[in-house]
Amino acid sequence: MDADVIIVGAGPVGLLLAAELRLGGVRPVVIERLDKPGEEQKARGIGPLATEALWRRGLGPLLEQAQPGGARDLARDHGSSRGHFANIHKLVPDGRRPGTQIWQPELERILSGHAEALGVAILRGHRLVALDDDGGAVAVVVATGRGERRLRAPFLVGCDGGRSTVRKLAGFAFPGTPALLRTIAARVRFAGDIPAAGRYESGTFMRGGTMAGVCEPAQADEPGGTVAAGGPGSTVAAGGPGGTVTGGEPTADEPHRPVTAGELAAAIRRVTGADVVIEEIHDGRRFGDQARQADTYRHGRVLLAGDAAHVHSPSGGQGLNLGLMDAMNLGWKLAAVIRGDTPETLLDTYTTERHPAGEAVLRNTRAQSALLAPGPHVGALRDVIEELMDLPAVNRYFTELLSAVNLRYELPYPARDQAGRHCPDLEVVSGGGAVSRLHEHMRAGRGLLLLTPGTRDLARYAAGRVEVEVATAVTGMDALLLRPDAVIAWTGDDRASLTVALDTWFGEPR
Repeated sequence: MDADVIIVGAGPVGLLLAAELRLGGVRPVVIERLDKPGEEQKARGIGPLATEALWRRGLGPLLEQAQPGGARDLARDHGSSRGHFANIHKLVPDGRRPGTQIWQPELERILSGHAEALGVAILRGHRLVALDDDGGAVAVVVATGRGERRLRAPFLVGCDGGRSTVRKLAGFAFPGTPALLRTIAARVRFAGDIPAAGRYESGTFMRGGTMAGVCEPAQADEPGGTVAAGGPGSTVAAGGPGGTVTGGEPTADEPHRPVTAGELAAAIRRVTGADVVIEEIHDGRRFGDQARQADTYRHGRVLLAGDAAHVHSPSGGQGLNLGLMDAMNLGWKLAAVIRGDTPETLLDTYTTERHPAGEAVLRNTRAQSALLAPGPHVGALRDVIEELMDLPAVNRYFTELLSAVNLRYELPYPARDQAGRHCPDLEVVSGGGAVSRLHEHMRAGRGLLLLTPGTRDLARYAAGRVEVEVATAVTGMDALLLRPDAVIAWTGDDRASLTVALDTWFGEPR
């Protein structure tokens, strides 16, 4: 075997997965078709769950260093630091569990450094061309600048994006809905006047900060579209709604040809009737709002994570957060199986837990696309949604929907209280009175049993399987067992239910 796991794709998801596997004591190798990391600013932030996950691995200070520029860029481009649902910028961030504003290239640099510091091998300029799962291992053929290379490992994970070669070669079904709307996007500089903001008979024109965009139905014979635009030096998105210019994986039918100034100006003219002059255009890209998801995230010894497992509109900026949490869920489980600590059936819980999380994002991005479609009926519905967002409970609902902080996994045993949820970064008070945060106790990537003085006798049941610490107090919680991905596996004070949780996730004691 050349490695314990072959990971295809060195984007944020593949890099984080590799690091998690290495923390788990196994040898991953990452193969990436590009010769060097991409610089395209496709995504501009991660949500609370991914932010907390990276803090737990000691990357918090690096995120903080990268965040100020991202926050400034967000306010500059959108005219608001608030979140949005279907480009209605009214969502108040949750200060208790904040996300991080960071451009994807900077995040990739951080995760690449993290993985390499742990000893992960990243092979760039290696393009997957064939794979074979023989039931005992996965063999791959990779094209390189020096010819073909063959690698073999017990498992392979496709983290190679929405056009995933792994997904196609391994025969995963990828059902879903085709694009309703299409988008072409670029940074541009206008000369002269820009059409006034508002909804037009043939579509909608939106402005916010320096952002600008045109959105059109995916079918050419469907009338109307949406436009978002700002001032000089603004970014324009033309094509499908979302009005967003910061993400989206191209659909199979979206060509890779460059976006030209003429093409963009023509799209603006079709929707608004106004002629605009574009003096400069940069970073052009195109994408649709198709929503598709693999029927399962595992076929034998081949697994999928990130956009390889699910594609959707970039509305709400959820794709990167979703993929990173796939990696956090899969990494420790796959490492435990390879080490022999748990049976291979543990990998079945990856699809069981993460497939519904993907379905939830597809559902709300489809809803956002519906709200971005042209027409007076949609305009009236947007007005109603915008008014509802002024209600604190509704605002909180949309904020929590996009952040997924209320996501709860169905555990395979009876569980109480918050079990199944991702634990927030709690305050922990030690016996000596010292105060710390939860993320400081989970950098090794192991499970953690936090006990109170009254439950310290339960420690003997977890010895050797997870880290055990006794705290005077854990803010808002009783004693609790955390998986390496900080999902609460157990909380309470009884031995019987703790033993079940330990055996389920960490294997029986040896």
